[in-house]
Amino acid sequence: MRKRQGKAVCEFASFHPLVTALYYLLVIGVSMFSMDPLFLCATCAAAWGYAFFLKGKQNVRKNIIMAGFVLVLMTVVNTLFTHNGETVLFYINRNRVTLEAFLYGLCASVMLISVIMWLESFQILMTSDKLIYLFGKIAPVFGLVISMIFRFIPLLKARYAEIAMGQKCMGRGAQTGFVKRSRQLIKEVSILIAWSLEASIESADSMAARGYGLRGRSSFHLFKLTGRDGAALVFLVAAGSVAVAGAVTGCTAMHFYPRLASGSEDGWKMLAFAAFAALLCMPFIIEMAGDYKWKKSALKN
Repeated sequence: MRKRQGKAVCEFASFHPLVTALYYLLVIGVSMFSMDPLFLCATCAAAWGYAFFLKGKQNVRKNIIMAGFVLVLMTVVNTLFTHNGETVLFYINRNRVTLEAFLYGLCASVMLISVIMWLESFQILMTSDKLIYLFGKIAPVFGLVISMIFRFIPLLKARYAEIAMGQKCMGRGAQTGFVKRSRQLIKEVSILIAWSLEASIESADSMAARGYGLRGRSSFHLFKLTGRDGAALVFLVAAGSVAVAGAVTGCTAMHFYPRLASGSEDGWKMLAFAAFAALLCMPFIIEMAGDYKWKKSALKN
């Protein structure tokens, strides 16, 4: 990610909110209904790559821990508790452990991890003002709730860090022993909950006082559809229609029981995969084009 005047700049974030929302709707929607290893590998690699591009190395370790936990948990649980499939690996107390159950748990966990990683980058690009702009007139309550949900976890982290720092400054953060540390943690969490509830009530009263959600209420925004946004929407509709049609007709599916079988013929499957791969590559191409234009203009100046 390039920097302009000391600030990180994401080219895809400069597009109209409708473009960003439609992109993530298509990518996450197709990913949720894809169990074919080809589609799973593509969406997982793209999701991790774009999250790494947006957040850098600082969150790689956390994401790897989360992904490893989900991968192991879902794979092990499905393998041990689902006994369908014809390829028996071994027996545990007369219960069959099959290859098909193992592969299904593995693919399901990869699909879930991919969706989580896409939501992580979605949280960065789709800020609260963009969400309220998209849903403020159509569904104001839904737009406000969604924007607050995506803002809630980072806000809680920041507030907890502030509370912990305040407790340390008061000499209460150096307790030793499990019981004392547990009491201090409970106290800090209690402060965090009380602060968050009070802030939520104040936010609700503030929004109501400003007439949020009332008919005829206008709001200020700087978003405007341009020719670049129109071209991006045309591409998303074209490629997304093919990818969604492939998901609906089963091109992205994979049958695991009783034996492994692809969801469709190779011709339609590859066409749907090509359209889906084009969608996945879209933000990377936009970022590279933005970097090229920025470097070109910097050289001229």
